[in-house]
Amino acid sequence: MKKQPNIKIFGTDGVRGKANLYPMTVETALALGRAAGKIFRTHIGKHRVVIGKDTRLSCYMFENALISGLCSMGIDTLMVGPLPTPGVAFITRAYRADAGIVISASHNPFYDNGIKFFSSEGFKLPDAWEEEMEALITSGSFEDSLPGDDDVGRNTKINDADGRYIEYVKATFPRKLSLKNMKIALDCANGAPYKVAPLVFRELDAQVFVYGNSPNGLNINEGCGSLHPETVQKAVIDHRADVGIALDGDGDRVLMVDENAQIVDGDTILAICARDLQKQGRLRHNKVVATVMSNFGFIKAMEKLGIEVIRSPVGDRYVIQDMLKHDANLGGEQSGHMIFLDHNTTGDGLVCALQVLRIMIETDSKLSDLAAIFTRYPQAVVNVKVNTKPPLDTLSAVNQARQNVEKTLGDSGRVLVRYSGTENICRVMVEGPKFKQVHEMATAIATAVESEIGAK
Repeated sequence: MKKQPNIKIFGTDGVRGKANLYPMTVETALALGRAAGKIFRTHIGKHRVVIGKDTRLSCYMFENALISGLCSMGIDTLMVGPLPTPGVAFITRAYRADAGIVISASHNPFYDNGIKFFSSEGFKLPDAWEEEMEALITSGSFEDSLPGDDDVGRNTKINDADGRYIEYVKATFPRKLSLKNMKIALDCANGAPYKVAPLVFRELDAQVFVYGNSPNGLNINEGCGSLHPETVQKAVIDHRADVGIALDGDGDRVLMVDENAQIVDGDTILAICARDLQKQGRLRHNKVVATVMSNFGFIKAMEKLGIEVIRSPVGDRYVIQDMLKHDANLGGEQSGHMIFLDHNTTGDGLVCALQVLRIMIETDSKLSDLAAIFTRYPQAVVNVKVNTKPPLDTLSAVNQARQNVEKTLGDSGRVLVRYSGTENICRVMVEGPKFKQVHEMATAIATAVESEIGAK
């Protein structure tokens, strides 16, 4: 019989797609649970997996399918319910489990969903393990690893996961400091942070005005959270708050808003925290990991401070890989994924926000003062929905448009064209000295993309 090629279901951030359509089907989730269970029994032997989720309606069916698959292979499962992705990574380490699984599509709309795995150390699973899962799902060969009749897995609900994670996050904030007299506008994106995030800041004595904390299964990321910071911008003005904090649907990214309602994005937060750690002598090897999307102004600011910038591909998975490779303890993305390896193994919006608040208090600074660390180069990003993702260098019209822009910009800017790792989107970014110019240039390249591979 001719060997079938492996089914490709993993992308750059686990499995993701529209719920109930391939690959995000109940059948796939069940098979993933069985494949993961077989791998864990083969490679590890502790037979325990933590499962968390965000607030999407479809999380219920995927949660049950994963649990069924894992238990059928003799793996005990520990349910934590809705909990931020970094909380699941923390609970996985705390329970010394084989792995953690998060059911979430992060910042995507409610009708999408995803499944991503963490190792026992709280990092993303190795690519080799994901490939092994795909091979197992292709072959369907699970029978040789079925447990005995009295050794199938048990499912247990962890009732104190929220409290454990809250205490862990608070422990990253110095005990001698307090958020007393600080007004915070907080947007939880109607997602996984909706319960724990307000408690973290209130238990540190802040006055908190909460938005996006009424999930109904359908409103996650809808007009709220880090994708729609205008909600928290208005809240800062309405409540005369000192700072605004906007999380995303699974709580692993954050954008902040200063007292003037100006957005402070991931690049600025990364610069603020890098300078602070450098001053404390805690910025390991005087390096920070950013991505190819990071603003050119950020790069110049770090150069001025003598901080080396390692630029990784877009995606927190790649940022973390480069952090481990270069032994760096700080990395992040413009979108708001901030990784503090001294505290957690993945992006953590709450930990990040507390670090910025700590710096504000210790330096007696407003967020707008800290955000003045660099001058941002005008940057235009245009997203184009595409039907397929052929190699970009095979698209003649796109390459010609890009070359025209690069010739015009010379050394005064840069161009980046790339596919999203989680959506059928091509992202076009142009950076240069004048906003109108870069916007027109990005639009010209995007038009070429749309003409060749745009979704009809």
